[in-house]
Amino acid sequence: MSARPPHIIEVAIPLHLDRTFHYRVPPGLEGQILAGRRAFVPFGRRRLTGYILGDATEPPSHELKDILEVLDPDPLWTDNELEFFRWVAAYYLHPLGEVLKTALPAGINIQDRKGGSRSGDVSGGRAVKTEVVYRAATPAESAHHLGNKAAAILEVIGEAGDIPAAELRRRFGTCSPQLKRLAELGLVTGETREVYRNPFGDDTVERDTPRLLSPHQQTALDTLCTALDRHAFAPFLLHGVTGSGKTEVYLQAIARVLEQGKNALVLVPEIALTPQLVQRFRARFGHGIAILHSGLSDGERYDEWRRIRRGQARIVIGARSAIFAPLAGIGIIIVDEEHESSFKQADGLRYNARDLALVRGRMEHAVVLLGSATPLITSLYAAEHGKLGLLTLPERVEQRPMPTVELAPMKGVATAISPLLAPALEATLAAGEQAIIFLNRRGFATYLVCAECGAPLACPNCSVSLTYHRQRGQSVCHYCDYAIPAPGICPACGCQELKELGAGTERLEHDLRELLPQARILRMDSDTTGGKGSHGRLLARMSDGSADILVGTQMIAKGHDFPGVTLVGVVNAEASLAMPDFRAAERTFQLLSQVIGRAGRGDTPGRVVVQAQSSDHYAIQHAVRHDGDAFYRQELEFRREVGYPPFTFLACLGFSGTAEKPVEEHAEAVTRMLSQLKREKGLRVEILGPAPAPLYRLRGRFRRQILLKATTRNDLRRLIAAWRQNRTATSPIRESVDIDPVDMM
Repeated sequence: MSARPPHIIEVAIPLHLDRTFHYRVPPGLEGQILAGRRAFVPFGRRRLTGYILGDATEPPSHELKDILEVLDPDPLWTDNELEFFRWVAAYYLHPLGEVLKTALPAGINIQDRKGGSRSGDVSGGRAVKTEVVYRAATPAESAHHLGNKAAAILEVIGEAGDIPAAELRRRFGTCSPQLKRLAELGLVTGETREVYRNPFGDDTVERDTPRLLSPHQQTALDTLCTALDRHAFAPFLLHGVTGSGKTEVYLQAIARVLEQGKNALVLVPEIALTPQLVQRFRARFGHGIAILHSGLSDGERYDEWRRIRRGQARIVIGARSAIFAPLAGIGIIIVDEEHESSFKQADGLRYNARDLALVRGRMEHAVVLLGSATPLITSLYAAEHGKLGLLTLPERVEQRPMPTVELAPMKGVATAISPLLAPALEATLAAGEQAIIFLNRRGFATYLVCAECGAPLACPNCSVSLTYHRQRGQSVCHYCDYAIPAPGICPACGCQELKELGAGTERLEHDLRELLPQARILRMDSDTTGGKGSHGRLLARMSDGSADILVGTQMIAKGHDFPGVTLVGVVNAEASLAMPDFRAAERTFQLLSQVIGRAGRGDTPGRVVVQAQSSDHYAIQHAVRHDGDAFYRQELEFRREVGYPPFTFLACLGFSGTAEKPVEEHAEAVTRMLSQLKREKGLRVEILGPAPAPLYRLRGRFRRQILLKATTRNDLRRLIAAWRQNRTATSPIRESVDIDPVDMM
């Protein structure tokens, strides 16, 4: 008899490697279906977690190692999900193993170990929470011989049917001896059950019912329902002004999806938007909602992931990583605030969840709805050319007026609060109304400078100045978290007098408290929202009226609906125009339009004061006039002239290292290679650079980049592929490829 050929499988390793690997299946695992599971595998001198993709399609060319252990009883992904993951890896030119690691919940991978046997939990940190649940075994009447406490416990267990031990301890305090005695007498039985950690806690919401739609909302919903009934891929852009009721359209479209037995995936750009949106969804649909975002603990995130995988959640709401949720039978994918750059992952797997929503929607034959009051220029262009169906909500609900906007020139004004904004705040408080003050810079002072030599206090690791935080008593780098005690000493000349220049949200809060000592002021930025549930607690205080003024960065600028807010102040409106990015005007217009739209969403008309050193720029002018169409036309013409999206496709190649000269030489060598490959293959690609990154030094690494532009995606990808095939694999310089870059800082 001929020897049976070995069973060879393909395994993806979660390291930055451009290929997958083959392993043998040992005799003890033969006959098992292994695809979709994690395996513990030898890799060089280490042992680590790999992902089994399936049987190998080609015979091995060398001797293979055996897998050591299979870590999962059930597959972690479906065939459809793996197809999606492979697409992501191919499009973003990223290793499939790292794509899978990104897609799966955090904490499930065993740490790399050198040699020897593995130690620790086989699940690699996936802790499943359990609880003991008690049930009465006989009628309580037979318990007359028990003590008072034990009898009371037995009565509660009998009434409840099943009751967790934690609930009994909450009611009776320490009760282990009584429970043990009841179990010994056969009066109760205890059973250990798996439970899910609840990210909502004890929070309850009051149920609501669908609201009457405006004619524009109804037209949009009718179009969506017609598309949903076809059960085919259909992408739409919902362009609705701030306060036009986009969320109600989302809710009623999802209700149709649920009626059809399908499920819904809702993406929001950041967790600050999640609490209020989740409240709306829970009020409308009750249970069956899962949330996925970085504010959850690893355990909560894993439990939510398991609920979704097991079909116990019909609606998934989350930030960008929720695009990988293991949700089956998707009928609709909604991307709220689709213009937001935070849908793009900035490092590692540099995916854009907004773009991937369209890809996954096509694969799932689902409707995809991109919603925004200030859509991307590229989205509007796609709608104009028929690639997205356009749905418009040009008016606010109940025909409420857009807020009136006044410009406050700040040239020569020494205070952060202008003479126009200060009395407006006083009048707002006197009327019992609320205000939002927006400044997209946290900290007390933007930076400190030496009173003697004028040198700014700079980060030693990054090409930025340190931001002074008075409350923390530190000057901090917002990129690498380097911090020194403040105010500090000038490192250049030793002078002990440092001047505060510029203002951040902490300084703004301080000034407002001095100006309005009676006001109840909240600050919402990344310094005040680090704790679990902090976003929700701050927003709840605005919603219930227990705060008068909310000061914050861009996390307060979009998506929030506070009917009591009648005044919005914008400080330093032109700040984002100084960013070295071709999207600076677009982002400025979007940010201003969004924050302006927070005012007057209730019964009282809104007022906005926009403070700027210079307000001549077209992005500011069009935002103040609520004229998105005029901004789109002017910005589109600018993009056409300079050759940027939507008229070209971009990729950014990044290079970094701890020594400056090798990075510079490596980037120059890559540029020469790209130019040669471009000529050889006849590709129409514009090569810009290499140039220092706007943030030239970041976390101790010097950074240079090359920007590639092409009118066809194919030429761009062919050039990058040719470079990757010809590059030197042993270079000490760290390289990155960013397809469709959003932020090139």
